[in-house]
Amino acid sequence: MQQDKIIESYLGITPERRKSKVPAKLDFWQSATGLFLAIFMIAHMFLVSSILISDEAMYKVAKFFEGSFLFKAGEPAIVSGVAVVVIIVLVAHAFLAMRKFPINYRQFIVLKTHKHLMKHSDTNLWFVQAATGFAMFFLASVHLFVMLTQPDTIGPNGSAYRFVSEHFWILYIFLLFAVELHGSIGLYRLCIKWGWFEKLGISNLRRIKWFMSVFFIVLGLLTYGAYVKKGLTQTDSSINYKHIDTQLYGKGE
Repeated sequence: MQQDKIIESYLGITPERRKSKVPAKLDFWQSATGLFLAIFMIAHMFLVSSILISDEAMYKVAKFFEGSFLFKAGEPAIVSGVAVVVIIVLVAHAFLAMRKFPINYRQFIVLKTHKHLMKHSDTNLWFVQAATGFAMFFLASVHLFVMLTQPDTIGPNGSAYRFVSEHFWILYIFLLFAVELHGSIGLYRLCIKWGWFEKLGISNLRRIKWFMSVFFIVLGLLTYGAYVKKGLTQTDSSINYKHIDTQLYGKGE
């Protein structure tokens, strides 16, 4: 008992802090916001990859998320509303996660040394998750701002135009790897932390994590290539490619 008090004193843990439920609540909300963003990531990837089926399929999927089942022509403001929610959750998740980041260079060196000494695979995954999370805070914010302000340009031609003519391919290639690695590692760590699917065992959960990473990165690269290929064909300066999708595929609206 006396030894426990000495250890707690060394770590700076007071009896009041030990009894506080705030850290546990913050951990819960960090996990909850992370889970929400991971599910959104998966849904978003399948949405944008619908261009691999056909341009019209991608247009219909985009319109579905604009509420075309309620509004005949869809309502782009719905997409803007979703973007607002995701931005709020993203910012909240980032600030909650920053609690566990080293706050100065000395702490970073200690953590780095600890990682090299342990040579633990899950510790290495945490470093990848932290690095990709830091990158995502900036990369995803730009993407979400575009979705917030230009929801009516989401479509096979509009998105392809953004990829090539507006040079978003530079941002999207980094965002693709950051999102897919961060999301799959995050889901894996959530399963370990909260005991989800524990009957599968850690080794199987790790295999599922790598499968998810590879699957979504490959799917993302194929989708990325499809948008770039389409964007490169948009050479007629007389055509407003950002707003032509409704004219081509929305004839039944």
